[in-house]
Amino acid sequence: MRQMIEVAEQVFSARGYAAASMDEIAELVGVSKPMLYEYFNSKEGLLLACIRESRAVLREVTEQATVGAADAEDALRRGLLAFFVFIRERRQAWSLLRHEMALIGTPAADEVEETRRQQTDLIAALMSGYFDGGDDLRAEAAAEFVVGACERLAIWCERHDEVGPETATEYAMDVLWSGLRNRAR
Repeated sequence: MRQMIEVAEQVFSARGYAAASMDEIAELVGVSKPMLYEYFNSKEGLLLACIRESRAVLREVTEQATVGAADAEDALRRGLLAFFVFIRERRQAWSLLRHEMALIGTPAADEVEETRRQQTDLIAALMSGYFDGGDDLRAEAAAEFVVGACERLAIWCERHDEVGPETATEYAMDVLWSGLRNRAR
């Protein structure tokens, strides 16, 4: 099943969801088209499995990166670096997550939004203890800003392949932490 998801991710990323064909995916995996339908019920079901897999990996790498962080700044830096490494190493998965405009009104769009929510919740949880008075609402708002800003920076990085994860992290920290540190304890 993992191979089916990997191949589907490649095809969806290369062709877009609408142009991707289950015939091509089945052929590349080396299974029958009915076998794909047996596992995923539909092309959309296969796309949802790809997005869910990407979300699970992204959550794992960002959570693990922040373990043992010394403070909010360190946690943010580590989490951002994990995100930028993820998008560099998993370009096809990132492509699926970022092209959600073609998916509006579908369950896939909901899955993409759930990925954003997952990252926002993780960042808010890391930040909430660092704001004066434990201001959870401010931490959540800051997390939304971080997620949105990093999505845009990641898209910019696609046009600038020479900008690696470490440099992207530094660019993000230059802007984000300068504003957040004024609110942290």
